[in-house]
Amino acid sequence: MGERVIDGTGDPRANQTRYRLHGLTLSYFTGKLEAYMRAKGLAYDFVEMDMGDFRRCARATGVAQMPQLETPTGEWLTDTTAIIARFEARNTGLALKPAEPLDAFFSLLLEDYFDEWLWRPALYYRWRFREDARLMSAQIARSLLRDLPGPFWIKRLSILLRQRRVFLTEDGVTSANGAAVEALFLATIDTLEAILAARPYLFGQRPCEADFGLFGSFFRHFSHDPTPHDLMRRRAPNTLAWVTRLWAATPQAIAAAAPIDGAPADLDPLLQEAGASYLPYLAANARALREGGGRVRAEAKGGVFVTKPSRYHVQCLNDLKRAFQSLSEPDRALAAARIGASATLLAEPADEVGVNLTARVARPTDRAWRR
Repeated sequence: MGERVIDGTGDPRANQTRYRLHGLTLSYFTGKLEAYMRAKGLAYDFVEMDMGDFRRCARATGVAQMPQLETPTGEWLTDTTAIIARFEARNTGLALKPAEPLDAFFSLLLEDYFDEWLWRPALYYRWRFREDARLMSAQIARSLLRDLPGPFWIKRLSILLRQRRVFLTEDGVTSANGAAVEALFLATIDTLEAILAARPYLFGQRPCEADFGLFGSFFRHFSHDPTPHDLMRRRAPNTLAWVTRLWAATPQAIAAAAPIDGAPADLDPLLQEAGASYLPYLAANARALREGGGRVRAEAKGGVFVTKPSRYHVQCLNDLKRAFQSLSEPDRALAAARIGASATLLAEPADEVGVNLTARVARPTDRAWRR
């Protein structure tokens, strides 16, 4: 069937002022990048990937993942965190990065934490529960696999088995720690509900990187899939409203809102959870790669998760270290006080262990559909 262009006008190849965003309409990181580009006012045509387009994008960038962004000048960009950082550094469109260094660090830390640590509950709810798994495996079969021959039921089953293997079994999710995954999600929405009842976005009247990092899991997973959506509808209506508000945000409305002025104290439970579980995992992951370990042990909400080490997560830690170490000494002290004891991990030197330090593209192949 070939690529499917959505929300385009005419022939997108003839319009050199628009980006081409290749992804899926049910993809975690595709939704994150779409929301960011909408808020920035960056015009794009959305290309819903099939396997042919997925392979073409992989040949262009050398990385098999989604989304992939083709610029009006013919460049290819990948990895949503790196794309957002590039646009903010180049002052492309409306600035969505906090102006003060300490606020910008907190936004970066939360963006990374939301991206990488809420990934597990997002995929858990999608593939652990029968109704959710059946619905989403059918949607992926109808979209991504639409250009492949064969019966629909075989495509759907192959997706279901593959996703459960990669995103449950290989991500360390077991019958023993499923309750901990659910506890992380529930604690997160309880914290967010109080924050988003008090103001429109995480840091104030405008969205920043932290909002877009949070949006990935909440837009295309938690607010979309039946089981987590039902939990949010009953337990976190203001958080559901934030999902819609961010998707509908315009550059004009954001520009008219008050600039970000500090990282409010009610963000501390999120910063402390990142300090209690995510930063220690990142350090253990880097240590496993450095020492040749085959497994990494992570803990969250009383659950233990054993996974393969990830080179990409070494890069995540390195980026956070550089951002933390670039702060003034008083700001580092303030950040450490709010994050907790594991902030000392951010003061350590960056750990290369073979990671490409100039482009965040190295990652395990089993994350091919991830970003």
